[in-house]
Amino acid sequence: MQLVLLEWRRFINRCIWSWQGIVEIWRTEASFRTWVLVNIVSATLAVVVDLTGAERGLILSLGILILAAELMNSAIERAIDYISEDIHPLAKAAKDAGSAGVALTAVAAGIAWLMILIG
Repeated sequence: MQLVLLEWRRFINRCIWSWQGIVEIWRTEASFRTWVLVNIVSATLAVVVDLTGAERGLILSLGILILAAELMNSAIERAIDYISEDIHPLAKAAKDAGSAGVALTAVAAGIAWLMILIG
């Protein structure tokens, strides 16, 4: 029982830390807030448009993945900025790669919407 309680506490801590990360990025990153807005619109359309459960699930899941990618991109940017504010080609490459990850995730969601709508 002790082990179960310990694991439960660890789980609760992870949830708290994750929520703190989301709140911090929401407060400081306009791009995250933009993607949240886009997701609200997309989720609303996914509920209003006549979609199958699988199509709706795909659209909602891809929207969440865009937010996850944006959170990871923000983490990369912050870690690099913490290490050094100096301009360096490797820092630029890492930040650009993180941004590209968000873009590719968004393209995947766009393609899913397009394929669903045109059938």
